[in-house]
Amino acid sequence: MEILQWVLITLLALIIIRRFLPVKGITNISVEQVKEKFSDKGVQFIDVRTPREYKANHRPQFINIPLSELPRKLNKLDKNKEIVVICQSGMRSAKAAKILKKQGFQKIYNVKGGMSAWH
Repeated sequence: MEILQWVLITLLALIIIRRFLPVKGITNISVEQVKEKFSDKGVQFIDVRTPREYKANHRPQFINIPLSELPRKLNKLDKNKEIVVICQSGMRSAKAAKILKKQGFQKIYNVKGGMSAWH
C-alpha cells in the first residue's frame, strides 16, 4: 500500500510540474520585446481577448481572434511566420500559444502580463 501511495504522489507531482513548465517552442516576452518586433513584417500579432475588450483598448498591430474562435480561424494564420499572442493578463494567451503549438506553429511568443503590462 505504501508503494502505491508514493506512485500516486509522484504522478500527481509530475502532472502539476508539467502544467507549469514552459512548453518548448513558446517563449514569454516582455512588452518592450514586443515593441521591437512591430517593425518585422515576418511576425503576426494576435489578441485573443473578447471583441469588447479589444475594442476598449488594443494596439493596432494586433488582430483580434478571440480564444474561443482561435481553433476555427487557424487557417488565417501563417505557420511559417513568428506569432505573438496577447490577452489581458497573459493567461488566455498562454492557452492560445499551446493551441498554436499543437497545430504546428513553431515560433510562438506570449506577452508576459498581457495588456495589463503595457506602458
